[in-house]
Amino acid sequence: LPHRYPFLLIDRIIELDIPNLKVKALKNVTVNEEFFNGHFPEYPVMPGVLIIEAMAQAGAYLMIKKLKAEGADGDFTVLFAGIDSAKFRKPVRPGDQIIFEIEGLNIKKSMGKIKGVAKVDGQVVCEAVLMAALKKS
Repeated sequence: LPHRYPFLLIDRIIELDIPNLKVKALKNVTVNEEFFNGHFPEYPVMPGVLIIEAMAQAGAYLMIKKLKAEGADGDFTVLFAGIDSAKFRKPVRPGDQIIFEIEGLNIKKSMGKIKGVAKVDGQVVCEAVLMAALKKS
């Protein structure tokens, strides 16, 4: 992924299954995250849009790896194109570890659609369907 600190929101890819279009990633949420300074100082909660962004980053990784496995050469940039049916179930707090489970629904050379589920301690905290445009860099 081209993302870097402070906007790289995935700590590690823990599983990649290209034939079944699945990836699993994790994020260790620490009290030192910049966004906790203002969201919210007395009750720190990870912003939902950043959970979605982390989900999108894991999905982008899957999309790029799939295209490379199919023989695509060069580098790709994955651009957010849309969000469907995002739901936030529980707040994510400092000390939580988020596991992102991403499934590719439709990944082509120019567009991708994924379903993402974010879990903390086995409980769903967020789920969404995301779309992205893929551009050769």
